[in-house]
Amino acid sequence: MTELRSRRLQVEEDAAAVYEEFYQRGWTDGLPIIPPTPRRTQEMIEGAGRDPAEILAAMPPRMAPVTIEKVATNAVMAGCLPEYLPVVLAAIEAICDPDFNLRGVNSSTNPACVMTVVNGPIRQQLDINCSYGCMGPGWRANATIGRAIRLVQLNVGGAIPGTGTKSTHGQPGRFTLCFGELEEKNPWSPLHVERGFQPEESTLTVFAATSLIHISDTSSKTAEGTLTTIAHSMDYVGSSLMSEKWRPHVAVLVLCPDHAMVIQREGLSKEDAKRFLHANTQIPLARFPREKHERMIAEGRVRDGTVALRTGPEDFVLIVAGGPTGYHSMHMPTWGHSLPVTRRIRTPSGQEGG
Repeated sequence: MTELRSRRLQVEEDAAAVYEEFYQRGWTDGLPIIPPTPRRTQEMIEGAGRDPAEILAAMPPRMAPVTIEKVATNAVMAGCLPEYLPVVLAAIEAICDPDFNLRGVNSSTNPACVMTVVNGPIRQQLDINCSYGCMGPGWRANATIGRAIRLVQLNVGGAIPGTGTKSTHGQPGRFTLCFGELEEKNPWSPLHVERGFQPEESTLTVFAATSLIHISDTSSKTAEGTLTTIAHSMDYVGSSLMSEKWRPHVAVLVLCPDHAMVIQREGLSKEDAKRFLHANTQIPLARFPREKHERMIAEGRVRDGTVALRTGPEDFVLIVAGGPTGYHSMHMPTWGHSLPVTRRIRTPSGQEGG
C-alpha cells in the first residue's frame, strides 16, 4: 500500500452526497464523479508504478506542484482505470512543457482546449478509440483520460472559469478531447513517427485546439478536388490568428481514411498534401475589414494582394482517424501562442513506449 499525503475529507457514504460536496467546493467539471477514496487512489497509483510523491511539474496558472498522487486522485474522479494513468501522466508532463504554454491556453479569452492524440501499441492495449465516433461519447478510455487531464488543470492548476481561465465561451472540448490515430488506415507515416519516434513506441501529442470544424466532401474523386475542398474550409477570416501578431499557427487536419486514400492513391505524399494546403489557403486582402489592412501590410503578411494563413507547409499537421467509411474530415485550428508537444508514455515496467 502506498502512503498518501493528501488531506482526508469525511463525507456521507452516498454517491450523490459526495458529488454535491465536491461540486460545492469547486472540485468537479459539473459532471458526477467517482469518490477518490484512499483505496481507489492507491490502486490508481499502482497503475503507473511510480512514487506518489514524485513531482511532475508546476502547473499554471496557480503554479502548484503536480504530484503523481494528485493526478491519480483526479483520474479516479474522472472514471479512469488504473492502466490509463501512464497516459494521463504523460499528458500532464506535455501540457506543462513551456512550448505548450498552458498558462496562456487557460488564461486567454480564446476557447482553446487540450486535445490529446495517442499513437503506438498502447492504443490497442487500452482500447482507445481511433475509429467511428473517436471524438464523441461512448468510449471509456477516450472520455475519462481527456476528462482527467482537465480535472487536474482545474483542481491543481487552478483553471477555474472566470478566475483562473478567462475564455469568453469555453467549448465542449474542455470537458474531454482525447482520441487515437488510426495508424492501420494511415497510408503515410503516423504522427509520432513523423515527430521522431519509432513505430513501436507509444506516445501522445497535445494540441491547443480552438474548435472542431467539420469538412464534408463526398463527391470529389481526385486528390486535387478533395484537397481544394479541405483548403477552402480552412481559410476563413475570423480565425484567431488573424486578430493578433502573426506567428506560426499549427493547423491540425484529421483526415478520415477515405479522404486519405483518395489523396494518396495518386502518389501524393503527406508533404505534397501540406504544400498544396499552404498554397491554397491564401485569403484575398479584400475579404478583410479595411481597418485591418494597414496593420497586416505593415506586418508583412500581404503578398500579391493575398494573406497567407500560415508561414509554410510545416504548419500543417495531418492525422488519420475516424470510421473507415464516410467522406468526412475535421479541421482543428490551434491557438497561436501554443506549440504541440509529444511525450513517450511510460509503462509500469519502466519501459518508454509500451
